Amino acid sequence: MLLDNKLEQLLINVSNKAALSSFYLVGKKDKNLADKAAVDAMRVELNKIDMKGEIVIGEGELDEAPMLYIGEKLGSMNGPELDIAVDPLEGTNFAANNLPGALSVIAIANKNDLFKAPETYMNKISANVSEAGVVDLDYSVKKNISNLSEYKNKKPEDLTACILDRPRHKNIINELDKLGVNLKLITDGDVSGALLVSDEKYGVDLFLGIGGGPEGVLAASALDAFNCKFQGRFLFEKEKDKQRALMMGVKDLNKKYNLKDIVSGDSIFCATGVTSGDLVSGIKLNNDEFISETLITHKSSGLKRIIKTVQKI
Repeated sequence: MLLDNKLEQLLINVSNKAALSSFYLVGKKDKNLADKAAVDAMRVELNKIDMKGEIVIGEGELDEAPMLYIGEKLGSMNGPELDIAVDPLEGTNFAANNLPGALSVIAIANKNDLFKAPETYMNKISANVSEAGVVDLDYSVKKNISNLSEYKNKKPEDLTACILDRPRHKNIINELDKLGVNLKLITDGDVSGALLVSDEKYGVDLFLGIGGGPEGVLAASALDAFNCKFQGRFLFEKEKDKQRALMMGVKDLNKKYNLKDIVSGDSIFCATGVTSGDLVSGIKLNNDEFISETLITHKSSGLKRIIKTVQKI
């Protein structure tokens, strides 16, 4: 079943209000307070929508921050049954320290069409390729770069890879460096990092590395509309994480998930800038109005663009 186009504007409003609420706390050095502001605003706006919504990707469990928790029911309880994935404030540290790239992110799909990802790490790879077998989680870094170079008709030194700047990625970063690949190292912003492959204007050819599983689902819902490649495999460090995953319906703990495994139907994705970053500009205030930018995708309608909104505060 296709999602109603009317939901596009409703979702833009949800991410806008969450972004604005956290914007007032930008630079205040309190990431949990900024996160809570976004969470509270998002909950209020979601409850105004005529739907039977359920959070399947929540946020905050790893950070012990306020949550829109998995299983929470939202909406008027009239209308379509929808799965909801949220990251009300991606880049909490960015917002707290007034750094670029903080976003308010949400995605929806029909019930049972979004993968219910456990709050654990995921090894991911994404690229703007439409053919199978070009990039793959099971390939070496060298093979992925070689294949991508051939596919894009570029030399390795003309490719750019985006990866989180973490000690766990030291070997991958060293390998990319040896191959001459340009590096875009990010300190946070797992969703936006994966989305930088979606358009040539961002200058990123490949995103890879270990980040949050829930963020992988959110990124996949947007990448689906761009016909990009995405794969993810969960990493479980503790036994309790494995048990939680099994309780959530994950049957194979070692499975490599392709995009269609994660988003199996129509979806709408919105990411509104809180502080300006690579994807979108941040909130700007002008007297009694605020100006925002939102990247929105809707797979079935073909919508994938950045929308500027001016609203009264």
